[in-house]
Amino acid sequence: MQIHKDDGQNIMVKNNKKSKPFNIVVIGQSGRLQFEAALFVASLRHSDPDFKGRVFVAEPQPGEKWSHDPRMGNTDVRALLDHLGAEIIPFENHDFGQSYPHGNKIEALMAMPKGEPFVFFDSDTLVTGPLSQINFDFDHPAASMRRTNTWPEIELYGPGLTQTWKSLYDKFDLDFESSLDTSQPDEYWERYLYFNAGWFYYRCPHEFGALFAQFARETRDNAPEELVCQSLDPWLDQVVLPLVIHKLGGGRPGPELAGLDGDITCHYRFLPMLYARESEQVIKTLEETIAPNKIKKVLKQYDPIKRMVLQGRGEKTRALFDQDNLPVREKVLRNKIKKAGFWMR
Repeated sequence: MQIHKDDGQNIMVKNNKKSKPFNIVVIGQSGRLQFEAALFVASLRHSDPDFKGRVFVAEPQPGEKWSHDPRMGNTDVRALLDHLGAEIIPFENHDFGQSYPHGNKIEALMAMPKGEPFVFFDSDTLVTGPLSQINFDFDHPAASMRRTNTWPEIELYGPGLTQTWKSLYDKFDLDFESSLDTSQPDEYWERYLYFNAGWFYYRCPHEFGALFAQFARETRDNAPEELVCQSLDPWLDQVVLPLVIHKLGGGRPGPELAGLDGDITCHYRFLPMLYARESEQVIKTLEETIAPNKIKKVLKQYDPIKRMVLQGRGEKTRALFDQDNLPVREKVLRNKIKKAGFWMR
């Protein structure tokens, strides 16, 4: 492995050999996530038929952390996942649950095979290329850089970005200075290690998950005073993820991971957003993925797939925008889609 230094930050670049087989995990639960999980697995089989790893759909179980049954209740979805070779694995919620569903991605990791490399993806992700060809360095974790300046929100007379982030590094006895991208100016948000939690990876889910849960619990229950004005809902997972990755010797993803959030995966979030801003190749992959009757008859039970993909609402949504001149802010995209009556989730 070669390590290149770029303006003070370490970017790890692997050799040209592709990764050994690894496991994939997404969350599947009642509501839209069960359909999104099925779509993810179907797109993986469509776009990367040679993928050799195991594919897990982690399912939260009923318990005191839920007022309802969070399991995937659609028997057709469960049968489709089995047909596609996915393994449904149960996990218990000890720290989060209904009060913070984003915590499922944290607690699910302990249900994965210990000591085996994994990649977590948010369920609202489409695989559009050969994922098995990505050169993951599982000893050095990283996560998605498809993020915007969402946290922290700086108050006029409150702590700045440096003071806010440093308080978290100090809390967990981590070296703050080595996490900075010094090519970015002080107090500019991209200077600080910050990820979208839409994908991340490591060599062992239990090691990663235990640290993730510890940092999330302690930040939620006993945050530094610099965070007194900051919201941790829904941002808690993205606030502590950089701390976990830094602690485990990882950092910002290098060029060997460019296909993630690129030509190989697409974190679309909602189908109207996919049609509004993603490439023609992403749309083609989506439509080809659900074309087989065995897949279509299940996924069309999910209204956004039925209306956006099969009934043409997606193309109408796309026609609202100039693909070469999209609004920078996601809120502008959403508002225009909603105004046209095409928003679905």
